Amino acid sequence: MTTTTAPAPTTAAPGRGPLRGLPWVVWRRHRTFLRAALLLTLAGCALFVYQRIGVMDFLHGKGVPPGGDEKLMSEFQTRFGADFARDMEYLQYVPLVVGVFLGAPLIASEQEHGTLKLVTTQSVSRSRWLAATLGLPLAVAVSCSALLSAVFTWVWGPVHGLAVSGDWLTGGAFEATGPVPAARTLFLASCGIALGMLIKRVVPAMAATAFVGLATSVVWDKFRGRLGAVRSVTSPYDGDGPKLPFDAARFDDWVSTADGKLYGFGTCVSPDSAADRACRAKLGIVHRVIQYFDYDQMAGMQWLGAAVLVALAALVLAFVVWRARRRPL
Repeated sequence: MTTTTAPAPTTAAPGRGPLRGLPWVVWRRHRTFLRAALLLTLAGCALFVYQRIGVMDFLHGKGVPPGGDEKLMSEFQTRFGADFARDMEYLQYVPLVVGVFLGAPLIASEQEHGTLKLVTTQSVSRSRWLAATLGLPLAVAVSCSALLSAVFTWVWGPVHGLAVSGDWLTGGAFEATGPVPAARTLFLASCGIALGMLIKRVVPAMAATAFVGLATSVVWDKFRGRLGAVRSVTSPYDGDGPKLPFDAARFDDWVSTADGKLYGFGTCVSPDSAADRACRAKLGIVHRVIQYFDYDQMAGMQWLGAAVLVALAALVLAFVVWRARRRPL
């Protein structure tokens, strides 16, 4: 008689759907934040779509906004200015929130509670554990910020000359549209991960990440103006002043001599007009100069800035991987 041996039952890796094994474990440990991120992203996108409907109705009622129409700009600011300011502030804080509440605890919580020692003594290699621990949360965070930015850019684009009075450089639009939000999210999350791994305590790591995020914002404000080639427009000193092109972002103001030597805008300004004129004559100041960036430079400046942030994030993550593989956690 022939005996048929039943195949041994296989033990499926924990998890359901596309997540199995370590990715499922990572999702389970951080599911509260990741689910909240997904829900807030969907809610934000729905809000932006609703705002787009209102914005397009406004434009259709007024016609295509002409350049320099102060009345139309004032009307738009009255109706939509607060909404756009709130949207841009929200998108600017997303990277900081991700860095503090996701990046900083990602490894620090494992170290603080001792669960990391258990993981690293199992059959799972450190490289595999790092790939799952870093990959899934970072992918979700960057994807959510990129989606929010893309939808808001779609809303902001038709009215970029009216929103924040057309000042896309310092008014918040530069950090809230295009590739910048996703790049900042990746960078600050990476900084949070590195700080959490070094500090090994969740709350101090979160505080350190918040400080780094605020400090880098100050540096970014100074660095942003170096991402493009500044343009300038000149007019006679005693005239009505230079007129900037529509959609231009004002960068700096100067006074200059006939041969182009620049002085600070406050040079030769005194209560005594005669002394003022004598000072200008002595220095040879005859022009007012405004430096600016045109709107057609914005996309290139954003992609260059995003590339710098991604490169810095790659360096930080490379340090995290190197330290995690070479030194005890």
